[in-house]
Amino acid sequence: MTPDQILKHYWGYSSFRSPQAEVIEAFLEKKDVVAVLPTGAGKSICFQVASLTAEGICVVITPLIALMQDQVNQLKKRGIAAVAVYSGLNRTEIDIALDNCVYGKLKFLYVSPERLQTEIFQERFKKMNVNLVAIDEAHCISQWGYDFRPPYLKIAMLRELKPDVPFMAVTASATEAVKKDIIDHLKLRTPAIFQKSFARQNLSLVVRKTEAKENQVLNILRKVPGPAIVYVRSRKSTESISKYLVRNKVLSTFYHAGLAAEERMKHQQEWLNDEVRVMVATNAFGMGIDKANVRLVVHLDLPENIESYYQEAGRAGRDGKRSYATIIYHDADVDTLRHKSKLSQPELGLVKQVYQALANHYQIAEGSCDGEAFHFDLDNFCEKYLLKPLLVFPVLKKLEEFGLILLNEGFHRPSVLHFTIDRKKIYEFQVANAKFDSIIKTLMRLYGAELFSDFVVISENHVANAIKKTVKEVTEDLQRLQRLQLLIYEPASDDPQIIFAMPRQDAERLPIDKKEFEKRRNLHISKAESMIEYTEQVHRCRMQQIQDYFGEKTYDQCGLCDVCLNKKKTDRSGLLQDYTQQILFLLGRKPMSVEELEVGVAARDKDLFIEAVRELVDNGSIEYDDIWVLHKKISD
Repeated sequence: MTPDQILKHYWGYSSFRSPQAEVIEAFLEKKDVVAVLPTGAGKSICFQVASLTAEGICVVITPLIALMQDQVNQLKKRGIAAVAVYSGLNRTEIDIALDNCVYGKLKFLYVSPERLQTEIFQERFKKMNVNLVAIDEAHCISQWGYDFRPPYLKIAMLRELKPDVPFMAVTASATEAVKKDIIDHLKLRTPAIFQKSFARQNLSLVVRKTEAKENQVLNILRKVPGPAIVYVRSRKSTESISKYLVRNKVLSTFYHAGLAAEERMKHQQEWLNDEVRVMVATNAFGMGIDKANVRLVVHLDLPENIESYYQEAGRAGRDGKRSYATIIYHDADVDTLRHKSKLSQPELGLVKQVYQALANHYQIAEGSCDGEAFHFDLDNFCEKYLLKPLLVFPVLKKLEEFGLILLNEGFHRPSVLHFTIDRKKIYEFQVANAKFDSIIKTLMRLYGAELFSDFVVISENHVANAIKKTVKEVTEDLQRLQRLQLLIYEPASDDPQIIFAMPRQDAERLPIDKKEFEKRRNLHISKAESMIEYTEQVHRCRMQQIQDYFGEKTYDQCGLCDVCLNKKKTDRSGLLQDYTQQILFLLGRKPMSVEELEVGVAARDKDLFIEAVRELVDNGSIEYDDIWVLHKKISD
């Protein structure tokens, strides 16, 4: 099929957005591509449609497990075979998934950058018929980006394994320095570069300073109809703000990573289905959410940087209709951001201390546990080692930033199951062990032959209903069958995980460059200062300021932001006063008709001129005679 036919067949769209078609055309010409397309511009469709035009599989590299899972689920719903491989899966799951990429009919393999370094991945990658390597969130490759990930620096080694496969790097935000890093570190060969303007013609950027933030958000929601997202920093705030809105007759729900997966999904669907109008959430919400008619995005706490702010703000107005992105703040928020920005950049000594505590906590010997995952309870860990959670979490992010660990923050993994022996041996086991016959038959009836070739997502609840047992009994039976080595069973989990991305190091000799450590610290703080400057300034067009931040030079003003609208209001007020003075001056010389006055004033804004005349008549400064000629009124 042609790209247009693929788009219509799988996505139901009749045409591409600019510059999606041009990006796909560059792939068809076997070119490397860099595409910087703002949130909502359809980055994933670029590499998904491109790969579907050719034989073979697309390897998609992305650091976000939640987004990985979401895209795989979306592709499967469209009838496109896809799989995800990430840190935290057991070796058998990874083995089977990669085998299916080599010998099966999979079209997309989503993989975390850390997986690329493993021998098992590299050996299978050599055997795969790869038509494209897509690098999602490509800004992560740059130390000038806001989410630098060291494993991204090693992606280019795939080029050595398959030199002829084109690379497509996509991201929502990249400055000139970041774009240069992307090209250099991925070793792209004269890439076709596509960058859609960061300006959004339908998005009105607004900043409101107030001491009563809850009242302000309520007033804005009453003025701007339609679906809305309200972003806050803390999990506690999501619930309290949502309850406040409900008390004030605004249908609302909330979302944060601490909710159980079932509850998160329920709240998300309520909002997607317009059962509630407002979603109050932390920044854990929004990745992969495709809701085009969001009219309003409000930030009640200052984001850490302009990149993440504009990505979240960009979730408003994807349908092209007028929408609003509003920051509501007070002076204390500026101080809070500065404090948190510094707190998020811990001292190197504390980083070493926490790393050693992790090694002790899991009893890991030096040089071991490469790629191994461990369930992680932050409160329990901090209590055990007399550490403060507020200080430990930034350290974990810093260890992740330098490629030592991965922190998977409570993503939902459903229960999966795989038979490790063939059908004949299963049958022999059933004959010899009648008590397990019912559950094995039910599993095979519900989930079929795929159980023998792959890990299959199962529902213990469905199995329990089918064999008239409790979920607890089913779980215990599956665990017994696993101990008997008939199957591998991984129960559902919402727990955060710590993954050692490289073998455990000597804490005193961590592979962290001190100069680089300090540079990253200063960069993070400078990005926070840019966010504060954006928030506090009241003289420059906000869209123009965003464009300038990303290196897009323009003299055009949006005309929609609060700064532009205030200027228009001020300019209009000055022009009204000018018209008023001219009218009084001209009528002081002689009476004139409205038409003669308009010519005399040379009014370029006719409506404003008529308003000036009306105001002067209303306040008695001028008056009409019997033949509708205007006279200046003589004061007594």
